[in-house]
Order: sequence, then structure tokens, then C-alpha cells
Amino acid sequence: MAVSSARGMRDFTPRDKERRDLVMTQIRETYLRHGFEEIETPALEDSEALHSGLGGDNEKLSFQVLKRGLEAADLHAATSTKDLSDLGLRFDLTVPLARFYASHHPELPPVFRSFHQGPVWRAERPQKGRYRQFVQCDIDILGESSTLAEIEVMLATADALDRLGLAGYTFRVNDRRLLRELLHAAGIPETEHQDALITLDKLDKIGPDGVLKELGDRLSAGWHERVIANVVQAEGHAPDADYIAQVMGNSAVATEVATELMAWVNQVQAIRGSADIVFDPTLVRGMGYYTGSIVEISHPGLGISVGGGGRYDGMIGRFLGTDVPAFGISLGFERLLEVLPEESLHHTNRVALLYQREDSLDHLASVKKQLVDTGHTVRLVPKAKNMRPVFERLVGDGFSRVAEVTKGVVDAEALSWRELGEASAT
Repeated sequence: MAVSSARGMRDFTPRDKERRDLVMTQIRETYLRHGFEEIETPALEDSEALHSGLGGDNEKLSFQVLKRGLEAADLHAATSTKDLSDLGLRFDLTVPLARFYASHHPELPPVFRSFHQGPVWRAERPQKGRYRQFVQCDIDILGESSTLAEIEVMLATADALDRLGLAGYTFRVNDRRLLRELLHAAGIPETEHQDALITLDKLDKIGPDGVLKELGDRLSAGWHERVIANVVQAEGHAPDADYIAQVMGNSAVATEVATELMAWVNQVQAIRGSADIVFDPTLVRGMGYYTGSIVEISHPGLGISVGGGGRYDGMIGRFLGTDVPAFGISLGFERLLEVLPEESLHHTNRVALLYQREDSLDHLASVKKQLVDTGHTVRLVPKAKNMRPVFERLVGDGFSRVAEVTKGVVDAEALSWRELGEASAT
């Protein structure tokens, strides 16, 4: 019998679970202060919603649930998976949010600020930093067509990352409309834009020659000089509307979109007092539902992003029948945990009480309750002949102080407290 978790899934020890809860609590508190309201959706969604064409390649990775009551004959008669499954595990939180809004919009405010977190599932090949079950953490603004949505979401996301103590991250920005202008300038037919964007997204992996090889004869003459060369030179360039418009097609539409992009980027940077936003002309984002601004959050400690998102004004209309403007960013919770400083991942008011087996239980419980009531996290630890490994374990579990419960001392703060680092050294 197998004793490990299923492939691509993980168990979490008490210490791991505590770290995860602490980080999520800080994120939640930050987003709620920014006016976002938390929702919850089911792990299972109707297959029709999950496979509506809005999830891109992730739709192919969804776990599907067999219909109840299927017989062997049903399996043989099936011509597609639709005949066998009517439910599936959600592969992201954006499609469920769109379905949620379509179901509940009459009872929601005209501009709805959503905070949505929870596990999602994808049947992909597990590897380092990539699992079949993982947590996403999204904020979205629905119903706001102006770039106020971009500004609010960017500021709230940056605030959450700053409060977690994450340093060195960068927002990379682009706009799907600029990418379309770039492809128009290259002479690529609109029917081939999606395939071309997928190829352009690989520029950092396969280089300009690889991109040109994949695009092949779809390119107009001089495409390399007029597009790829400019794009390569523009990577990491300080954002400037005129320069962006020139690189991304040099058209009236490119100028208008670049001006809009730089307006909200400059507002975010001015409010933050920070220049941690860069224009990335090769940023595409894989989901085909993006219609405007797109964002990724990069960190030097990871070769992959710790979050991303964008504007998807056409998605909710697929469920509702009426288009609703929307912009959101998702934090990659699992990736965040890999790069957050250790001090973000444990309590600072954890204390341990040492006791003898023969000590009075009511005295012991009374002293513990005093500490709990004053906001401490308390662990009762029986004394041992060799306390060094006990202290080392407590330090590893994030405990800061230790004291021995003694007879006659009823005030917890009157105990002889020692810092655990000092205690473990003796």
C-alpha cells in the first residue's frame, strides 16, 4: 500500500501549515484593508464552464470527474470525454470568478472588488516549483472600465508583497493591444496572431533566430530588422510612451495605447515612490482572454514569475451575455513561499513552558492560559535529561522564549524567562 501522497500532491507538517497560514493571513488582511471582499467558490465546476474556451491550454490539464452511475457499456459507447464527465476540478480562479459574477451580479455592487484564494488542480507533469495541486491568491476589480482598476490592483498587490518583506521584485508590463499592433506591423495576418504571440513569448528561451524559424514564411520582408531587433533592444528599457509606441508598431493606435499604459504606470510609481515597473515588449501572458494591460511579477530568486494578470474585458460576457470590464492579478502562493524571508514565516511571540510530570496540572494550565490570553502562542514541554535537542527543536519551530513552571509562581511574567537561542547553547 502506498504511504506517500499522490504524485504532484503534498502533505504539510504543522510547521509548514503554520507558515502558509501566516503568509495567507497577511495577504488577506492587506487586501481587505484595500477594500476587496473575499468570496469562495467550489472546487468543482460544471465541465461546460471549465471548457468554455476561456482557460487556454489549462483546459487540457483539467481533472475531470466521471458521472455517477456509469456502467461498462457507457465507457465503451462514449465518443468523447463529454459523454463521461459533467464536472471537473477548477484549474484556476478566474473562470470560477467569471461564473460566480454571472450568478450573483444582482446582489453585488456595480464595481466589485473580489479577493479569491484557494487550491486549484492541473494534471501536468510535476517538477520543482510546479505541482498538480497548488494555491492561487487573486484580486480582481469587475465593472471598472478605467485604468483606476489597474492602479488599485497594482497598489494593493505591491502593498501585500511589501508587508510580507519581499524585496527585489519587479512588475513587468505590456498591453495586448500593443502586441497586436506589433504583429500588424510585421505583416502577420490577424488569423495567425495567437500562434505568433505564443512564439514571441519564447523569445527569452529560443532567441531571435528561434522565433524567426518558428514563424517561418508568415513574416513579411524585413520583419527581423523592424520588429525583433527593436523588441530585443527595448527589453528592460525605462518606460516612455513615445519609445514604446515606436517599438510596438509605430501606429496611431500604438501611440494611444502606450500613452494610456504609461499614464497609469506613472501614477502607480508616483504613489509608491518606487520605480519597480518596467516595460517588457515580449511579455505576452499565455491566456487568450486578455484584452489590454498585462502584468507579471518577477523576482531574482526565481526563474519564473511569482504572479501575474491583466485586463480581460470579454470573459464575463461569455457567461453573462453582457460584457463587464475586469482587471486582476494572481499571486503564485507556492512560489512566494520559496522566496519570502524566514522572518515572514513564523510568529515572534511563541513561548514554551517546561514542566515536570509530577507538577500540578491545574497550576500548569492556569499559567498557560495567562499567556494565551495575552496573545502568546504556548507549547507545554516536559523536561528531559538532555534538553539541548528539545531547545533546538523549539528554535526550529519558531519559539522565542522558554521558562520552567515552578511551584508558588502564579504570574506567568514572573517566571524566569530565557531567550531560546541562549537556552539552546547551554
